[in-house]
Formats: sequence, structure tokens, C-alpha cells
Amino acid sequence: MSFCLKKNLLDMNLYKENPALKFQLGHPLMEKIVALKEQNFADKDKYDYAPQDFEDAIDSYDRILEIVGEICGDIIAPNAESVDHEGPQVINNRVKYARGTQENHDALAKAGLYGMALPRQYGGLNFSMVPYVMAAELVSRADAGFANIWGLQDCAETIAEFASEDIKAEFLPRVCAGETCSMDLTEPDAGSDLQAVQLKATFNEEDQTWYLNGVKRFITNGDAQIKLVLARSEEGTNDGRGLSYFVCDNKHDDRIKVRRIENKLGIKGSPTCELVFTNAPAKLVGTRRMGLIKYVMSLMNGARLGVGAQSVGLSAAAYEEALAYARDRRQFGKAIIEFPAVFEMVSMIKAKLDASRAILYECTRFVDVYKAYEAIEATRKLTPEEKADYKEYQRLADAFTPMLKMFSSEFANQNAYDCIQVHGGSGFMKDYACERLYRDARILTIYEGTSQLQTVAAIRHVTTGGYLKQIRAYENMEINPIFNPIRARLVAMTEKYEAIVNAVVETKNQEYLDFVARRLVEMAGHIIMTYLLIIDATRDEQFRTSAEVYINYAEAEVEKHYSFIKAFNIDDIELYKA
Repeated sequence: MSFCLKKNLLDMNLYKENPALKFQLGHPLMEKIVALKEQNFADKDKYDYAPQDFEDAIDSYDRILEIVGEICGDIIAPNAESVDHEGPQVINNRVKYARGTQENHDALAKAGLYGMALPRQYGGLNFSMVPYVMAAELVSRADAGFANIWGLQDCAETIAEFASEDIKAEFLPRVCAGETCSMDLTEPDAGSDLQAVQLKATFNEEDQTWYLNGVKRFITNGDAQIKLVLARSEEGTNDGRGLSYFVCDNKHDDRIKVRRIENKLGIKGSPTCELVFTNAPAKLVGTRRMGLIKYVMSLMNGARLGVGAQSVGLSAAAYEEALAYARDRRQFGKAIIEFPAVFEMVSMIKAKLDASRAILYECTRFVDVYKAYEAIEATRKLTPEEKADYKEYQRLADAFTPMLKMFSSEFANQNAYDCIQVHGGSGFMKDYACERLYRDARILTIYEGTSQLQTVAAIRHVTTGGYLKQIRAYENMEINPIFNPIRARLVAMTEKYEAIVNAVVETKNQEYLDFVARRLVEMAGHIIMTYLLIIDATRDEQFRTSAEVYINYAEAEVEKHYSFIKAFNIDDIELYKA
């Protein structure tokens, strides 16, 4: 057995061993987040586990994350290889998890870790998004495939936000008790184009019940007990305005059958199913016709945050595998980590990991604040100051979510690739975990919106100046003077970014803008992530090396994109069409 597999079998708490995670709980914005989430700690007299104050809340987050880290280190990570080999099965139109998958799920459910972010009245912990996303990162580091089962409790957030009180009372306690969820969106002829969904929802006046009929495909954890289903409720429609959202109780009574499990390249423990709905009873979530326009868009933003956490977790696993092997493997009388070609690769994996983690938690904090305001707004009218704050954080969350999803997933792929390269020929063998990480990483840039679709979502924040405004805010933040040279380089990079954005926008050529959009988004992203690293390094020395490494990479990337766009002839777009 290889060293990298052996180390996964040791007792290891993935949270306690990683100070970069606990660091995020100490961010200055956490006090505001907790105060908003707990609404002046109103639950402290109702529930004995509700926090009394800010310090108590952070202590609760810390203790729960220790439990998550222990389960990840002692159970989920050691099971990852066997789950990858065994995979799930379809037996009598039902999914049977791999043995290790079931063990993972049972351990987390027994510990009461499902429903972390749900309100206490339904059995949840009412945690903010930051510790929940940390838990998702930990689970993903242990096994990115299992993260798809754990992470789909996000579906419950949609129920909590938009469903009726009766539906909440019926389904949310079940999620907190460990029942699994799925979001059933895509179909054989409706992948990224969800407006083409045709699964039919019909209302029966006699029993006042909706019934679902049709086929869904590529459904993650498709045999889950609680299903959120996008269906066509309005007869005669063909676009998004005819779609509604439903919650469906999968009673395993043959109303919903698993036709097959897809044979995938990676994340093999996660059953991706094709489903057949036959008169499956369902309940309407929210308002008719708003399924795609409102509810799925909200769910997808949450899912993209989840893929960000999954990507960072996988990057962390790739870094640990690469570093351990480079230190252990000896060639020409010394460990290969001592060779510049190797330590440069490992240092870049670490810098990309820290950069993607920085933007993950920055984005999560933005989401935390605006979601908390939304919850408060459901109980009372916001003050003008609160309303302005709410809109600002919502704007930031909207801008950072596609950037996070794109960069973190691309970096996870690059890091898994480089992890294999560090291993050399051994990395191509099934004996080492890095080949599984490489296969698992590939889906991250594809599902919940490809990197190309994230560019489509992000580019408006380039053209409207949203990213530039936030870059200027970071530019003016107080930092350790030791990072002033890096800031000066970032200011120069920002000037090039602003100039090239203006040049592209001034052409008023939409095709040209679309053609260079990803380059512009990447320029903004590299600048933002470098700022986040020096801001983090100002608070904690552990990020200094990554900041100093990443600025060199970011500067080269910004210059590359700037030079390409500046030298590009608009008429040359025709060459690429060929």
C-alpha cells in the first residue's frame, strides 16, 4: 500500500489539523453575520443549545466542526477508495449505496449534522453559511463524491425560504434527522437549457393534488427521499414561464423509478440517475410559474457555492497528497521536494488552494449577510440603512458567486493534474489516491453551470464596474506595510484591467465582448484573489508565502490577457468560427 493511502487510515481530524479553516471563523465580519443570523440571540431562552452571545456562537461552530473533521478523517476519507471501486447499484428500481457511502451517511446523521443551517424550530442548528460551507469543504476533502450526497441538504434551504409553513413542518425535520435530498432539474433534452423542461405537472381537482409524469436525467442522488422537481405546470407553454417547482416525497412505491445509474468518469460514489415519474404526487413550492425564474435560480446559486466548497476541498486533498509524496519520495539521494521543478509545482498548488479558499469564504460571508437580511425582512420591515446594506451584500454575492465557481473548479482541476505530475509514473496507477482526485475533479467545471456559463453570469459585473468597485475597496484597506510592494503591483494591474475593459466596451460590439469575456473576468478574479490573500496575510502570517507566490502568477496571467485583447483584431473572430 502506498504512503498516501496509508496516511488516510490514520486517526486524523481534518478540521483541527488545518488552521486555515479555523482562521475564517475569526474574520471581522463574523460578528455582524452572527448577530444578524441569531437576531439578537432570540433563541437562547427557547433552546438549550442556542448560543447566548457571539463568543458562544463561534464556540459552537468550532466544536461542531471538530466533530465533522473527526468523522471525515476517521470514516469518510478511509472509505473513499472502496466507495470509488464499489459504487452504487440499482436493485429493483431503487439505489443501493456502496457500503462506505452508507457508513458515511449514517455517521453524519447519527451526529446530528444534517440540517446545520436550518432553523432550530425544525431540529436544525441555525448555523450561518460560513461553518456550513466549512463542513462541506471538509467532507469534500475526504471524498468529493460523497460531498454530493451531503451537500444536497441545500434543497432544504429552498424549502425553508419559499415553501408554505405546512410543507416546512413536514419536510424540514426529516432533513435534520438525516433524510437525503435531490434537485431534479435536467432532462434528456433539457440540460443547461432548463426552459426546455417537459416533465408534466397536472393538478387533480378531485383530490386537490399535483401529479408528476415524465423523465429526468443526470439527477445527483436521484433516489433521495425528498425531491425538489422542476416541472411544466402550464399547459401549452414552452418557456420558463410555464414551469413551477414541486417537493415530492419519494415513498419508494414505484411512482418514481430509477431506470439506471450513469457510469461516470469520477465521483462514482454519488449515484447520478435517470428517473421515471408515473403519477407521483407532489406539493407546489411557492407560486406557480416561478419555478425556474425564482426558485431554481436561488437554488443554483446555493449549489454553485457548494461546488466552490467541493472544489476547495478537493484542492486541499490534492495539495496534501502532492506534499506528502514529494517529501517521502527520494531520487538521487534526496527527497524530490528539494528539486526546484517539484517545489515550484507544490507551491503553486498551495497558492491556488489558498486563493480559491479566500474567495470561497469571502463570497460565503456576502451570502450570509444578505440571506440573513432576507430572513429578517420576512418578519418585519427593514430600516432604510438595513435595506441599503442588504442590497449591497446581495450585489456582492451575485458578483462573486460565478467568479468563485469558475476559479475554484478550474483550480481544482489544475491542482489534481499537478498532483499526478508530482507523483510521476506512480500517479498514473490505481495505488495512489491522486488518480481518483483527478477523475473526481473533472466534473467540477461542468455541473451547476459550466465555466463558460459562469463567465456569462460574471461579465455584467465587469462591464458595469462592479468588480472594479470592489477592487478599489480592497485597494484602500489597511494592510501590513510589508505587502505594499504587492499592492503597488496590483494597482498597476488594475489600471491595465480598467483600460482594457473600457476599450472593449467602447467598441459596442457584443460578439467581441462575448469573445473576450472570460479573459476580462479572469483578470478581475486574479486581482481580487491576490488582494484577499494579502488581506488574510495581514491578519495571519500563514498566508504570506501563498500571497507572494500568487502575485507572480496573477501578474503574468493579467499581462497575458491584456496583451491578447489589446493586440486582437475584431475581424479575426471570423477565423475562430472556422
